[in-house]
Amino acid sequence: MDGGFSLKDQLFNRGKVRYLAGLFAAADAGFDAEGFEVRVMADLPALELKQRMTLIADVLADNLPADLPDAAPVLLKALPPPLDPSKTDDDFGDFIYAPLGEYVAARGIGAHPELSLDLLEEITQRFSMEWAIRPFLNRWPAEVLARMEVWASHSSYHVRRLVSEGTRPRLPWGEAVGLRLDEPLPLLDRLHSDPTRYVTRSIANHLNDIAKKDPDLVMDRLEHWQAAGAQAAKELDWMTSHALRGLVKAGHPRAMKMLGFDPDLELGAEIVLKSQNVRIGDALEFSAQLEGQAGSPVLVDYILHFQRPGGKVSAKVFKLKQSKISGKLLQLDKRHKMKGNATTFKLVPGAHRIELMVNGRVRAEAAFELLPEG
Repeated sequence: MDGGFSLKDQLFNRGKVRYLAGLFAAADAGFDAEGFEVRVMADLPALELKQRMTLIADVLADNLPADLPDAAPVLLKALPPPLDPSKTDDDFGDFIYAPLGEYVAARGIGAHPELSLDLLEEITQRFSMEWAIRPFLNRWPAEVLARMEVWASHSSYHVRRLVSEGTRPRLPWGEAVGLRLDEPLPLLDRLHSDPTRYVTRSIANHLNDIAKKDPDLVMDRLEHWQAAGAQAAKELDWMTSHALRGLVKAGHPRAMKMLGFDPDLELGAEIVLKSQNVRIGDALEFSAQLEGQAGSPVLVDYILHFQRPGGKVSAKVFKLKQSKISGKLLQLDKRHKMKGNATTFKLVPGAHRIELMVNGRVRAEAAFELLPEG
């Protein structure tokens, strides 16, 4: 991000709020754009991102007719043109429209589910309504899933993506939904052959969510899609890799085999550290040597076991290399910076360990001492 502003400031600042007010003023001559801006900006700077969305939705509700059926025509008229339909990816839209979904959920969830879904269908073509749809999935699951059956064939890929993204089991920032893991799968069956990466990425992320609870459900579905042949092979390979990324990190044998890596590959492995003492702020330097049959595909990761406060240990998996053994020997070199100023993960001096994982199995390990920052 530029300009020295935080993410939330760039998503919701005075210029964005004024722009939104102008859209509604153009749609309804009675809309008090100046009063809307003043009320929002009085509280906005002190709030976190989600609170800002709620604030804008609440002030908007106070400036529109009380009943959603009366307010809906104004909202629809205020919407700008849909996002460019010729694109196929990386077109999330403008975050300033996110409060419109909050508004629809607050005003429509009790008595107007069908109208609310009509509105979300339109708004999501300007900014994704994946968070706003989830309260409706919990309150009106049959109605929403029925509508999603229609949306799965929608001409806008933003609406099609909402079907997958809105039903994800573990959507970041999103309200938890009460659907069974397998309930959205018939919808994903229809969507998995979508021609846009924006949709197929969502489907892969959806499957990755499911895999945390039911790995075999995901792999069975992927095998079913491979057999169906409805998606281009290259794209389905990408989707498979992306969907199984969590299982690959965990070394799941079936996931490894699906991606073409034999967990039981006969292999000699060694990990060599440049030094057994590494200072916080410096780099852990090591080489991994693999010996096996030439041409064997290998997916090489390394696991660092970190000391944590209170004597606990936590492990983190890092990618090293996807390759093939050539000439019976493969050597990989790596420098891993031991950053001491990370805000989310503080390093603690003491005994540490590194493991070399090949095709999901730990093949070698070495110990080192992490020293205080000098």
